[in-house]
Amino acid sequence: MNWQDKLIVEVDKGLRTLFAKAKSVRPVPGADQPEADLSPAERQHAAALMRINHVGEICAQALYQGQAITSHNPTLRAALEQAAHEETEHLAWTEQRIEELDGRKSLFNPLWYAGALGLGLIAGKCGDKWNLGFLAETERQVEGHLNRHLEQLPATDLRSQGIVEQMKTDEIRHAQTATNLGGAPLPTPVKRLMQGAAKVMTKTAYYV
Repeated sequence: MNWQDKLIVEVDKGLRTLFAKAKSVRPVPGADQPEADLSPAERQHAAALMRINHVGEICAQALYQGQAITSHNPTLRAALEQAAHEETEHLAWTEQRIEELDGRKSLFNPLWYAGALGLGLIAGKCGDKWNLGFLAETERQVEGHLNRHLEQLPATDLRSQGIVEQMKTDEIRHAQTATNLGGAPLPTPVKRLMQGAAKVMTKTAYYV
């Protein structure tokens, strides 16, 4: 495959992530739970939290895409592709739940995607151990966000909770896989920079 064909493939991935309806092979977690009788405020809050999670999955797709593009390690590329596949399912689950809650996706999704893709490209250029370390740290920080969302979701919203719980399980496994493959712990300043960027994203995505 020449570079023009590769470019078309990567652009197609981005367009599908941003504008096509994601699909899931696995059943949607929590789908067997009854829909909660939420107040308008609770419904709006739950939809906003799921919008944040949807943005996180948009970013995950872009990150893994960028990391895979710049990695020449077949084992690492396979791990990234597997993680991206599961993140696509997360994308489908969160999108469906947003619709069920009468919410909407973030208007800034193209911006989030572009920023995450750039970070992924940089991480991939830093070499395998830092590429994997970035993946592991990203997943650990996402796990923290999901734990907070489980605390903040309405207690009766078992459908949203089921989705977030399964997402957390998958993220923990992704982080462990990256560590097992040789991911190096990131320097503290890099971790803090990632946390700061995530805070801006989550606060913005809650409203927009």
